[in-house]
Amino acid sequence: MTSFGSVPDAAGEGGANGANVARRWTVIASGLLILALALVVIYTGPNAFLSPIALVVVAAIGLAALLLQVRFRRDLSIHSPLWLNVLGILCAMVCLFADYLHMTRRMLDLVAFATVICFGISGSLILHSLRKRTRIQRPESD
Repeated sequence: MTSFGSVPDAAGEGGANGANVARRWTVIASGLLILALALVVIYTGPNAFLSPIALVVVAAIGLAALLLQVRFRRDLSIHSPLWLNVLGILCAMVCLFADYLHMTRRMLDLVAFATVICFGISGSLILHSLRKRTRIQRPESD
């Protein structure tokens, strides 16, 4: 018995087939995130990229791509720091409602920078854990 969208291998249901299905969903999710990023770039004017909000959106899409990658790979037990992601989301929400909060341009830039820093550190920690895990699984030979 095969799952929807999978092709049975010659030996029947095997571990490799499950890995192919997981990889397929990872590729689909990555494609959707690239589509989201492309839509942001296509339908945004050149002057809008000077806005801190555009920087926050692009950073959030990048972090979402990384978190989905970790989520779809079931063999990984890597988690991003929740407090850092929550802080980044809170800063992003403050950026979105900057007009209602009567923030100055300088304060908006600082909060947007804090958002990107939170998302960047969280993504860097995940990538560092992935590299360390790969190095442990596959030791280099001299």
